Parts: sequence; C-alpha cells; structure tokens
Amino acid sequence: MTSFSRKVAIALGIGAFAVAGCTVGPAGRSDTIDVGVLVITMFEAENQVWRTYEQLPDIVDVPGVPQAVRCNSHKLCVAETGQGKVNAATTMMAILGSGRFDFSHAYFLTAGIAGTPPDRGTVGGAALARWIVDFDLGNHLVPADAPSVPYGFRPVEDYRTDAYKLDSALVDKAFGWAQNVKLADSPEAVAERANYPGQAGRIPEVVQCDTMTGDDFFSGKQLSDTAAYIMNVRTQGAGIYCTTQMEDNATAGALAAHGYLKRYLSLRTMSNFDQPYPGQSVLAHLDEASGGFPVALQNQYTVGKALVEQLLKNPPAT
Repeated sequence: MTSFSRKVAIALGIGAFAVAGCTVGPAGRSDTIDVGVLVITMFEAENQVWRTYEQLPDIVDVPGVPQAVRCNSHKLCVAETGQGKVNAATTMMAILGSGRFDFSHAYFLTAGIAGTPPDRGTVGGAALARWIVDFDLGNHLVPADAPSVPYGFRPVEDYRTDAYKLDSALVDKAFGWAQNVKLADSPEAVAERANYPGQAGRIPEVVQCDTMTGDDFFSGKQLSDTAAYIMNVRTQGAGIYCTTQMEDNATAGALAAHGYLKRYLSLRTMSNFDQPYPGQSVLAHLDEASGGFPVALQNQYTVGKALVEQLLKNPPAT
C-alpha cells in the first residue's frame, strides 16, 4: 500500500475503525470453522472496508499469517495476505494448511484494487477475471537490444504457474450476479478520467476480462502494451488484459495446490490507470493520489458483497 493510499484511507475514515471480537487462537482452540466464502484482501484499506461493513466477531490467529482471519456465523471469513506474490503465497498456504478451517465446500474471492489500461477500463470499474497471468516469468529484454523479440518478452518455458484459467461456469455465474450492481463514482474519479483521451463520459461498470500479476508496480504505455502482449501469449489469444495487480497468481497457485482452484473468483476494481495521461511524467503518475482510489475501495466491497451473498445462499454444486 503506497503512502497516498494510506492518506486516502485515513481521509475515508476507515483506517482507525476497530471491531471487538472473540480471539480464537491455538491456545484456546475451538471447533474447526466451517467456511462458506473466504474473502481475500491484500492490504489494510481493502480489509478495513469489510471490517467496517460486516460483523466479523470471530478472530482467528493462524501461525505464519501476519493478520488474523475474521469470521462470522454466516460462514463468511475475511483474510489479509499482504502485498506481492511471496506474501500472498505464504499467507494462503498457511491458512489453507492450518487445520483451523473447513474449506470442503468453500468459495474463495479475491476482492482488491488494481490498475487498468485506459483503452480497456476506467477508474471505479470492476472486473471479474477469466484468466490470471504472471507478468514476471520469462525473459524480459530491452527491446532496443533485441529488436526481433516483440516487446522484449520471451516466454521461455511453461512454469505451470504462469497462467490460470478460472472455472468458466463459475465466472459466468458470478458475472450474472454482479453485472447490474450499482457502482460508486465521484467527482474526483470523473476528473481523473478527463485527463485521458476516450475516458470522458465513462462510468464504472462490472466487466469480464483478465488480470496480470506482477511484483513490479509498473507505469507507462510501453509496459502496459507489454502486459497485453504477455496476456495474449500465455493464453494463446484467449485473454484480454484489463487489470494489473501483484498477488493473484500466487493466490491461485496456493488454491490449486489444495485442490480449490475451481472455486476461486478474482474480483479487481480499478483504482488508477496503468500509465500517465498525455503530458504527465511517469514519476508524477506514480506519486500522485489517484482520484479513483476511494471509489475502487468502496466498489470492491459492494460487488464483493453481492457475490458473497449469492455464494452463501445459492452456492453452485461443488
């Protein structure tokens, strides 16, 4: 979470909210918790929105997990993995292997923010991924030094974690539940869009497209185009790059290792564009507080809540 994210979170009043609850730790272990949906957030502001709006009184400390998992009697649990692939992978493996939870019939929902290319998404929008693709794996070359290599990228080999195709039936069902959810917007988000050609008049909506995972928080049209190219290569033309984030391949890998990938959904709301607007420097783009950040935080909860309600009340056959 960047410094400007923390400032926005404080301004929203979600940084200091606390929920009293019952701590369920190893020393006072109770029965295994039956989980219907595990919501997976990545950093404090994403997690805090859920703690603000949901009653999650059961606080479960899991060895190896930096933040407690919070649950309620409706079979909803919310976790915070930390940012980046290593944090996401280690946290998810610790939770899944802890023995504290019964995930036999659980669904797993990443609910977090992301960047988006301005020719695909818009700030405040929400995307349900069909494909989750790793940006980092492979050879990344300086294009001028290897002009025969498109975008300086070579896939090299199959790492088995470079691309995950999520269950199509589940993603389609989730999109049907979410597509008419009313999303928040703001004057700040409108002003952010106005800086980018083709963005004026756009409003947030829920879409189906695909997400790119990279530990490198990139900015710039060339890198955005590289991400689109890698998505195309890794999915053999089936994927459409529309969000960029830092964790979902790791989360998917942990779920796949435990046999839960078919019950995984990746929801990413668009907090910022992945490149500067015309006339803006890359450094200024990276350092500014995006006008889309507050509405993206709100919308990851709004859409996520709609999905959680349906998954708990009307779970598809598992």
